[in-house]
Amino acid sequence: MDIGVLGSGMVGQAISAKLVDLGHSVILGTRDVERLKMRPATERGPAFAEWHAQHPAVRLGTFAEAAAHGEILFNCTSGQGSLNALEMAGQTALNGKVLIDISNPLDFSHGMPPSLTVCNTDSLAEQIQRAYPSVKVVKTLNTVTAPVMVNPASVANGDHTMFVSGDDANAKAQVVDLLKSEFGWQDVIDLGGISAARGMEMYLPLWVSLMGAQGTPMFNVKIAR
Repeated sequence: MDIGVLGSGMVGQAISAKLVDLGHSVILGTRDVERLKMRPATERGPAFAEWHAQHPAVRLGTFAEAAAHGEILFNCTSGQGSLNALEMAGQTALNGKVLIDISNPLDFSHGMPPSLTVCNTDSLAEQIQRAYPSVKVVKTLNTVTAPVMVNPASVANGDHTMFVSGDDANAKAQVVDLLKSEFGWQDVIDLGGISAARGMEMYLPLWVSLMGAQGTPMFNVKIAR
């Protein structure tokens, strides 16, 4: 399958690498390809050129090129940059496609812990859905760290829970199938319409506290029932 991944940070890299390993054709979209190639190492990961050398099958392009390429799209951009990135991708390239939204509306402007730019009565996923009504937005994977997204077995042998929400039932079914059959998720709970993304995004402050308490991001919750 042809897949477009918007966003070149940890999440975009993890998703892209997993998808090409599974045999998909992936374009990783970014604002400035040449600048991305020069991005240095940080405490969160190696220099981009080093990562790309390890995953040469991931093609690089602009947001617009990635969106045009993909039959299905992943939004892995930072929450504060998501709407602008989608605007750069272009309405025509987005229309009618499933958009898996992994972004979180985190505001780090005042340091740690981050606050939320939107919550309670709205969510970033809903803002995206309103801005692009012909796009089938499905919220998922935003409640775990990037390595767990694509390798749930790395925590408790995969015995934990992922959530999805979205207004289009067929799109959700397609995403759930991808999560289970390709990424390896065992337990996926459908929370309902896209408004359920509010709770999924508002979980992040608790997630940050749990990460601090445990000293690792390698964890997740399990819904026992």
